[in-house]
Amino acid sequence: MLTTVIETVEDIASRIPAPTTSTATTLPELLARFADLDRPLTAELRDRLPAGDWVVDSIDGAVQYLQGLPQWCVTVTLVDNREAVLTVLHSPTLGETYSAERGKGAWRDGKPIRPSAKVSLAAALACSSHPATQQPEANAAAGRALPGMLDRVAALRNLGPTSWQVADVGAGRVDLFWVFGRDAENLLGAGLVATEAGAVVSSVDGSPWTPDAPGFLVAAPGLHAAAVAALAGPELPRSR
Repeated sequence: MLTTVIETVEDIASRIPAPTTSTATTLPELLARFADLDRPLTAELRDRLPAGDWVVDSIDGAVQYLQGLPQWCVTVTLVDNREAVLTVLHSPTLGETYSAERGKGAWRDGKPIRPSAKVSLAAALACSSHPATQQPEANAAAGRALPGMLDRVAALRNLGPTSWQVADVGAGRVDLFWVFGRDAENLLGAGLVATEAGAVVSSVDGSPWTPDAPGFLVAAPGLHAAAVAALAGPELPRSR
């Protein structure tokens, strides 16, 4: 099934218009512009995917796409009992595809991937992202946690979209990524890529991640414990 899904995603993605800077000047206009593009793409993906419970994001990185930037991708994830079973992420701009299947491994363009072997945050490239949607508590927590990480890592970037950054941790391109708030649509599949590659996925407090967790952290095995400590704070949200 995985090969079929990869071929379907890459075919549909190849027909998505190249991003151009939107002429919209207000949020409602931007949302309408995106909806006009997203609806038919999502419908076609769902029609062509095998039977199952699929989480589909035809353009993860919509903000970048509407700004004419290249950092966006197409993602589809097969879910069973709120857990990812199979996933495909394709970047038309990079011409690359991440894929993973539970218990079988993770790949980029068909080749197995592994996370970074780094053991020091001082040498780490860390990435993070703005919490998805309107989540005031997550925004506040993100602000409180940021100084602790800035003091410890070599560099902090947002290389968006969220799912691609998580997969890049699995491939060792990025050493760790975190985000506060709930964003299961973008994290379920990418988390599977990272986990199957050998990276460590958890909530921001180090507890197991679930779609209801107040945040998400993925890191190379040698960096995960230090990343949890760097993000820790008495007022930060904890998983229950």
